[in-house]
Parts: sequence; C-alpha cells; structure tokens
Amino acid sequence: KFGVFSFQSSSDKDVILNILSVLTDLLSLGTGRRIHYVISKGGSEALLQALTTAAQTEPLDHSTLLPLLRLLARVGQRDRKFGLKVQKAEATDIILSLTRRSLGHHLPLTHCLWVLRVCASNVTTGTMLGISGAMELLFKVITPYSKRHVRTVRAAIGALAALLKSKSNSRRAVNRGYLGGLLRLYQDWHRNDVSNNYIYIRRGLLLCLKYITNIQLGRETFLGSQGMEILFTSVQDCLSCRNLDPIITTATQILRKCYPKEHLPVATVRSFYSFPLPGKAKAEPPCEGSEGKWLKLFPISAGDYESDEEETEKDLDNEDGESKEEDYDLETDVSKLRSRPMLDRPEEDLGQYEAMCSELSHHFQELGLEPEEEKSLEDRTECLPSVPSHFIPSATSVKHPNCRWRNQSVTETGADPGEQDFKVPLQCWRKKEEYRWDQTEEKRDVAEAARDTNFCEEEDPDRSCVFALRPLPKDVAWYKKLFYPHCEASISPCPGGRLESSDIARDLLEKHQGDILFHSPHFYTARAKCVKSIPGYRDLAFPDFWGHQPPPYTKPMLERKHGVQRDKVLDDVRRLIQPDDVIGRTVFDLDESSCSSPGAPGCLTFFSKFESGNLRKAIQVREFEYDLIMNADVNSNQHHQWFYFEVRDMKLAVPYRFNVINCEKFNSQFNYGMQLVMYSVKEALQGRPRWIRAGYDICYYKNHYRCSAAAGGGMRGKFYYTLTFSIKFPHKDDVCYLAYHYPYTYSTMMSHLDMLEQNRNPKKVYWRQQTLCQTLGGNPCPLLTITAMPESKNRDDLEQFCNRPYVFLTARVHPGESNASWVMKGTLEFLVSSDPIADLLRKCFIFKIVPMLNPDGVING
Repeated sequence: KFGVFSFQSSSDKDVILNILSVLTDLLSLGTGRRIHYVISKGGSEALLQALTTAAQTEPLDHSTLLPLLRLLARVGQRDRKFGLKVQKAEATDIILSLTRRSLGHHLPLTHCLWVLRVCASNVTTGTMLGISGAMELLFKVITPYSKRHVRTVRAAIGALAALLKSKSNSRRAVNRGYLGGLLRLYQDWHRNDVSNNYIYIRRGLLLCLKYITNIQLGRETFLGSQGMEILFTSVQDCLSCRNLDPIITTATQILRKCYPKEHLPVATVRSFYSFPLPGKAKAEPPCEGSEGKWLKLFPISAGDYESDEEETEKDLDNEDGESKEEDYDLETDVSKLRSRPMLDRPEEDLGQYEAMCSELSHHFQELGLEPEEEKSLEDRTECLPSVPSHFIPSATSVKHPNCRWRNQSVTETGADPGEQDFKVPLQCWRKKEEYRWDQTEEKRDVAEAARDTNFCEEEDPDRSCVFALRPLPKDVAWYKKLFYPHCEASISPCPGGRLESSDIARDLLEKHQGDILFHSPHFYTARAKCVKSIPGYRDLAFPDFWGHQPPPYTKPMLERKHGVQRDKVLDDVRRLIQPDDVIGRTVFDLDESSCSSPGAPGCLTFFSKFESGNLRKAIQVREFEYDLIMNADVNSNQHHQWFYFEVRDMKLAVPYRFNVINCEKFNSQFNYGMQLVMYSVKEALQGRPRWIRAGYDICYYKNHYRCSAAAGGGMRGKFYYTLTFSIKFPHKDDVCYLAYHYPYTYSTMMSHLDMLEQNRNPKKVYWRQQTLCQTLGGNPCPLLTITAMPESKNRDDLEQFCNRPYVFLTARVHPGESNASWVMKGTLEFLVSSDPIADLLRKCFIFKIVPMLNPDGVING
C-alpha cells in the first residue's frame, strides 16, 4: 500500500527508483497473490501514470524506464482488465512511441515489446495497436535467423502473435503479404536451428500462422503459399526428437485446420435404408432445421422441448398439491395423517394392465401336488412367522443361516445365533435340494425346432426367408480339408418345416461345435428366420450362429502410444501432399450392388448385410489402409457410431489400418484405452469361439469432412470425427468380424429366452413370456415375468404370491449399447438359476422384464 501511494505522490527520482526496486523484489519473490493485491490497490493505474510521465522526459531515462516497463509487463499478465486500463490512460500511442524510439537499443526495446504483448492480449486494444501500425513496427524487429539479439526477436514474435488474435489484424496481415513472410521466416529458422536452441522462436512463428489461419482468407492464402507442404516437410524432420513436441503439436493443428474441407464420399448422408412410418405413404427425410418434424417422428422426446412457460403453468397448477404433500408430516390432526402417499391415478385405471399381469389370475394347475404333500406344506407353513406381504429383504436380513452365497457351502456358513429374526415368507427355503443345470438338454430336438419354425410361418405365412452362412473361402487349404469341394454353404428348410443346415454347416457342427452355455445354432437359426428387417437379411453372421464363449481372462486397458493421434493426422495430410500411393478404390458400397460382391484381387472383402451389421462403404486408400463409412439410423442422416462387419481375404502378419470417418461424438473412450472386438472363424473352428479385444494405434480425432446443416442437427459447419485403428489378423485368408463392442442380436436374445425357458426348473421358477407390443418393423417385443412358484394351491401361499412387490427391469433402449444386453443376459440366467440368492429374490419379488426395448434398432444395426 505504502509503495503504490508513494509512487503516485512522489516526483523525486531517487524515491521512485527505490520504490520500483522494492516492488520488483517483492513481486519477484512472491506468488500471484501479491500481484493481485497490488492490482486491487490501483497498481496498474499508478504504473501507467508513471510510464506516461517517464515517456515525456528528453532524453529517455532508461534507469527509471526499464524497471517500470518490467513491472508493467509482470503486473499486466495478471490484470485481466489491463488492456482497458491502457486505453483509459491513453497509453497505447505512448507504448508504440517508446518502441519506435528504442529500435536502436535492444534492451529497452525488449522491455517495450513485453508491455506491447500484454496490451495486445485485449482484442480491442490489439486492434487499436494494429491500426496504429504496430505490426509494421514488429516486422522491422523480426529478422531472419541470427544469433544476435535473440531475446528481442522472441519478444517481438510474442507481441505479433498476441496482435494476430484479433481477426481484423489477421485480415490486415494477409492483405499486406505478411503470411508469406512468416512462412519464409519459419523456414529460415527451422533450417538453421540445427541444435534446436530456438524452439520458442520457431513455435512463436507457428502461433502467428495459427492465428492468421483462423479466418477463411488466411486459410486460403496459406494453401496458395504452399503452407501445407512447408509445414508437413518441417514436421517430418521433428518427429524423431521428443523435445520438439510443442512445434509438432502446433504445426499439426494448423495442418488439420487448413486441410481443404470436403463432404463425405457418399451420394447422400441419409441412411441407405428407409421405412414408411404409420400414416405416411413413404419415409420422408426431415428438412434442415425442421425441429417440428423431428418431434412428430419421435414424440417421446417432445417433452425435452417444452417451453418454460408451460413448465411454469404446470408448477402453478400443482403448487397446492405439492405443498400439502411436503408438509403432511407436520399435520396435527391425527385423522388426516396418511400412512403412505396416495396413488397418482385412480385405482380403476390399473385394470388396463391386467393383460400384462396374468400371473395374478393364474390357477397353478400344473403344481399337481398330492394331498399328502399339500398337507406337509401346510404344516410347514404354519411354523413360519407371519410377515408383511410387501417385505423387502435388507442387507442384514439376507444373512440367514440357510442362505449361503454362491461360493460358500453350508459348513462354511453355519448357523448364526445372532440372526434369529429372519422374517421372509419362504415356504420352501428350508428345502435342501438344489436344481442343477442340465447341459445335456441344451440343444432342442427336431420337434421343438420345428415348432418354432411353424410358429414363425403361422405368424407370417407369406414370408419365405432362407438364411445362409456366407461361403467360406474355397481356394485355401484349410477350407478344402474340412469340406467337400461341391458343398455350398446354404441353409434350406427341410420338408418337416425345420431349418436344416447344409452339408457345410452340419459338418461344421459335427466336427467342431462344443457346448456353449445357453446357445444352440439350431435355436438361433430358427429364431433368425422369424426376424423382420428392413434390408431383408438372408445371411447369418458366423459369430451369432456359431456362438461365443467369454474371454478366459480380463484384459487391461490399452496403453496409448505417445503421439499416435498426430501421426494419424499427418498420415491424412500426406494424402493431400503426396497422393502418389493413394488408390481411392471403392471395394464395398451398399449404394452400388456391384461393389457389394467380393473385392478385387489384392484387397480385403467386406460384408455387413446381416443382423445388427453396419457398414455402408469401404474405400481402399492405400494397399493396407481402408476408409470405412457407417450407415446412419433408418430414416435419418445422423447417429453413426456402431459398426459390425465381416472382412476376409487378409494376409498374415500385415498391419491393416481402418478409419471410420463419419463418427459424430466430440470424444470417445477409444482415446483412453478402449479397443474394438474381433472374432476369427479359424479360431472358433480350433475350439476358441470368442470375441477378443484387438487393435493398436487406436485414436479418435476430428477430420476434414464437414456435415451439412441437416446432418449436424442444425449446426452448420459441424465436422465428423475419425476412429482409426490398426490390426494384424491371426490367420491368412481367414474370415473375421470387427465390431464396436461385443454384438448381441435380437435373434440371440430370442433364442436365449427359449433355452432359459427349457432349462428352468418349472417346480421352482414361474416363467411367462408375453408380447409387450409389435414393433413398427413387425417384430414382437417380449415381456418376461419371473418369480417363484407358490408352494401349493393353499390360500396363504397363493395370497403371498399375489402380494409380492414388482421389480421392473429393462435394457437396450439405445441399440448400439450392446453391453446392456450382456448385463441383462447374466441377470436373466441368474434369476432362473438355483442360486439361493436368486431363490430368495424370486420369493420376495415378481420381476417384470423387457430385455430389449428397441428391437428394430438392434436388428437393423
């Protein structure tokens, strides 16, 4: 306080010098808190006032001016309003005048440049400095490579970069030809700085180029001045040195920004598939920015767009009711107290859901208990304590002496004398028998498979869908050894109505198929025939047909290699700079049926026309590099994330690179260690049928492909993102599948439900499968009911059954989140198992489960 006050009031030179010396020492030793304290007490204004006074002396007194400028630069860095204070003090011209007068004296010139840089940090002040000729002055200071006065040159480049943050200054610099001069200066410093001693100068010049190319005129001039070639060549020289990361990063940012923008190499960004919505003659694409049509297509999400006024009106309408609800516990009238909240709708309205709760009217004729058994059960029931019908087990109440965890035996747990208050209405909990899964019953016999097939035909008699496993390569040794030369991989219906696999499929199953828990290829094929898809799939993906086992061990997150993202961006730039090795051949395209056939010699063959598959187009960029384009959601031009496709005709130990170029999210877990999954047919036939985490050099970054306004959700200029990864296939001429995550198809779910129903213990597990609704695509959306069978037809047992609370579970509302289906799969298997905890849950609750809420989205990929 004393220093600032004395500084403002004193005119004695010695006093000012002493004060400047003390302030400099204090601020250099202290932290930012001291500088902010000086700023709060008017330090910036006092220093600017002193600078105005010192600049008026003739000749300039550098003994006072240098510490004053040094303090201004230090304080100005922390003062967010420093630029405004400079304008208010009318000090911009003074600072420029001091800089011009110091051109022949490099020490005061450097100090002036520091202050100039701080002043230019404010865009308005920087614009005023640019109008006053600051950039021309700085270009007189910035010289080609020289070991003399390096500190001054660095300060001048920093001040110029700060000035160029103003778009008007950038435009002025381009019009006056400064961009070409900056490129030549950068080349000169890069060429001569062999020992990398002047990294900050080189990076400062790149920052100037970065700010200039923020405007369209700057980018166009940069391209016309061969800027892409100059920066790309210089970056290649820097990649081997880790210390040059600041230069590489800044140059990569400029290259990516100035790469000419393009549209995706597809005829239209709209989905290849369209579906006529109810009440419309055909599927109509939403217009650009037509938010209203989106609300009509998806009325469920309309609530997200309700206006604040509507919300306010609702709040006012419910104000009295909510206040009463919140304060009812303060009521003094005992007659008005409620034991529980009232229903939010009349109880009579619940009758419309009776069709979904058929278990409440079930008579359980299948129990078939003998009178002696019934009597013993009744006697046993009388010994149990009575409990409320809506009892929910707590963490402590589960510790029953007879309740053992899955990995514990009865002898391990024993009886706990402190847990005698276990009150759960479990009539058969004390039974010692356990139901074991019978894995031999895993495959359905011919009659049951025929029944499923007949069911599908009854549901849609006009539908004659013949599924086929895609032919495996016939020209490789492993295929010839396994199969007859004349075999065709097709599946045709037999006279009995059941789908019978061809010689190839049957031979595969007989020679190689092992027991995969809760999976049967026959089940899957029968269910797949019932599925209705918009593309009209005729092929089965091998992993879904054959089945897959869980990985034998956990795999850690992939450690990301340093600089992998910038390396991929530079590879993309190389296509523009060095296009000699770019092939640019389309090898797979849903829009062109001719490109959906086996690829040309020397390239991979792609395929995605199977359930949950998603690959729209594949372009061979180089010999072992491919750009991939995903298909958008049906009737949409957005939502590209999920991929699942087949690839074959690969070479062994060759690194293939794949670029998914039309992703939309701003970031991805692929940048943080996530890997895609791969399934190898050869590995499956050798007894390892499993998806594995695969890929390396994985990263996710913004590319040069631009969205239209409609595809960008109304945001013009939005960009797509690239997911890139490299992979080495485990076998030559294999058939492999690549996917975003472990796929889980609708047919897999339906066949899994069939097997669970067959393998459950009907004496213990109540299971009912209903159809919640038919999807727009014509597929049934299953609704499951799982609970424990009552002990008997005794009135108390049936009453306890009907009074169990409901638990509602649902999964897969977003079709790309296949992990939800895997969690649901494990949940269903547990709930129908003989695990004592599962038994306890079934006896306490009735589970209503919708295992897949978006079947059409899952089916169509």
